[in-house]
Amino acid sequence: MSDGPVILRPVVEEDLSVLERFLTDPEATGPFQWLGWSDPGRWRRRWAQDGLLNDDGGQLMVTTGTDRLGFVAWRKVMTSRSSYCWNIGAQLLPDGRGRGVGTQAQRLLVRYLFAHTPVVRLEADTETENIAEQRALEKSGFTREGVLRSTVFRDGQWRDVVRYSVLRAEIASDEALEEPRTTGGQLA
Repeated sequence: MSDGPVILRPVVEEDLSVLERFLTDPEATGPFQWLGWSDPGRWRRRWAQDGLLNDDGGQLMVTTGTDRLGFVAWRKVMTSRSSYCWNIGAQLLPDGRGRGVGTQAQRLLVRYLFAHTPVVRLEADTETENIAEQRALEKSGFTREGVLRSTVFRDGQWRDVVRYSVLRAEIASDEALEEPRTTGGQLA
């Protein structure tokens, strides 16, 4: 496990086995993300189609040094006929949790999306019981907006989620909107 800086980078073919764990291994997903068995082949099909990056969203690997710790993702949410925002999320393997990696990865993703897309709003949702993710979002600059009742079905019952958002104007322009620092095509 590296203690180096958190880096976001595009998914490469060798990463697909790591991503597949999130669809086939309840221990890898953690208590709030296991939604039952899912088709692990979907990652490979999507990667072959567009490298997991397209106009409607994407996934980037979260790494430190050579360690692959999980991924961040975003998807387009249409807010009107001609407007949209991004809904973002992060999924880390057990080795990446509890060390601030998720917070750093989400901060990098916020900077990246505001630097490279015209959206003014990013949003994220997490279960009301997922206190660690709520803290990570708040440390990443997100504001709690409210609770959406009975939104996610997991482990035999409907769960409430908390909606968070961050607006472009709320991020310090001198830091967050500058071009994210890159090393070899990776965000650091």
